[in-house]
Amino acid sequence: MSAPKPILFSYYRSSCSWRVRIALAHKGVDYEYRPVHLLKQEQVTKLASVIHRTNNPEVVICTLIQNSHRRYCSSAYSFKLERFFLPSKVREICEVIGSGIQPLQNLSVLQKVGEEKKMEWSSFFIKKGFIAALEQLLTDCAGKYSVGDEVTLADCCIVPQIYNATRFKVDMAPFPTIRRVYDALAELDPFKAAHPSNQPDCPEEMK
Repeated sequence: MSAPKPILFSYYRSSCSWRVRIALAHKGVDYEYRPVHLLKQEQVTKLASVIHRTNNPEVVICTLIQNSHRRYCSSAYSFKLERFFLPSKVREICEVIGSGIQPLQNLSVLQKVGEEKKMEWSSFFIKKGFIAALEQLLTDCAGKYSVGDEVTLADCCIVPQIYNATRFKVDMAPFPTIRRVYDALAELDPFKAAHPSNQPDCPEEMK
């Protein structure tokens, strides 16, 4: 009897969910996608919230459940995929994005900032992170992709972050290395498959 598919609770535009989708697609893992609409607070109002509260007390996206007995929360799951080699530069890029840039654009943060200020807020902190760290890191270690010529977990982190940069009107002209890496990754099938526009819960007008 074959093992059941992993179950991914995901929101199409969630950066954390997107990273895991890329990693799963890159590894060729077949999984079940269960959408959770954050703007409608479905993480706390639908049946999925029962599962989230059991396995994920914070009730956050994303959550992946595998083999019934092993559960991983957020994009930490990606680190467990053995195809990803994680040299120090990969970890450094992941940390810059996952801890220093992306959390400041989380929905809960933007709701606190308010509708009128969220564009200015997000654009400021994305540019700050790109200028202070990410562009220089990539200049030092990028090949075809973020670190050399092989896809790594750093690439899983970069692509959703550039999507957010575009969403919040960040001018990418001052960041040519980031842009070049992103353009190369966007041509790869796993990255196309994981894109928000290809998720079942993506609104039709955004496809």
